[in-house]
Amino acid sequence: MPEGDTVWRAARRLDRALTGSVLTGSDFRVPQHATSDLTGATVVGTVARGKHLLSRFAPLEGEPVTLHTHLKMEGVWHAHRPGTLWRRPAHEARVVLTTAEWEAVGFALGVVMLVATADEADVVGHLGPDLLGADWDEDEALRRIVAAPDRTVGEALLDQRCLAGIGSVYRAELCFTSGVHPRTPVGEVGDLRRMLGRARQMLEFNKTRTERVTTGDTRRGRQLWVYGRRGRPCLRCGTTLREEHLGEPGREPVSFWCPSCQPLTP
Repeated sequence: MPEGDTVWRAARRLDRALTGSVLTGSDFRVPQHATSDLTGATVVGTVARGKHLLSRFAPLEGEPVTLHTHLKMEGVWHAHRPGTLWRRPAHEARVVLTTAEWEAVGFALGVVMLVATADEADVVGHLGPDLLGADWDEDEALRRIVAAPDRTVGEALLDQRCLAGIGSVYRAELCFTSGVHPRTPVGEVGDLRRMLGRARQMLEFNKTRTERVTTGDTRRGRQLWVYGRRGRPCLRCGTTLREEHLGEPGREPVSFWCPSCQPLTP
């Protein structure tokens, strides 16, 4: 599933291409909105909220409306000049938004929902503080995480109700750089505040990058400490890295860790 920095870049891409323009066409290829038409609406802007995208419009008539989309595992938004050949199959398109200068296509989107802009809280109000949001609140994120001290830190970091924007990649990298096994109970993690500070630094550093880097080394195969590196030597100590499902295989994202740098205390 895309991380918060990926969604932030998608929001910026849509915002730059569409904001201030009038839609010359809209095509919603999902059953619940197949008859919806935003043609003539002015694009107010697109913002990211954790892993959610909110695209806002001012229709010719009626109240402002928001298109809420979520990339889930396979989704992506592309923005290109009208007439340009699509980079994904047409049958994967879920939303097509067209202006005089741009065409934005959302492919394989996991969520496509039109809501009144005034009701955005109904779809994203449950989220915790956004790591890439202007209103990031470290104290509130910490409060939500420590509310369940027996929960594993790996689960807590992925819970978007605690803090919004972390996925499997950053979960693994944060646990490694903090020297904490992902199965460690929240109540036994020594410095959660420092971990949250590092999380914000990582996402901020990577939000404008095309290739994610957490090690400071941009060479191929050395950009990440542990994620996706099962069976390879730890970049810090040389121990063979491991991979493990933290829940039912196929349902819960896997995590990667170093047995030496992140020992699990019995």
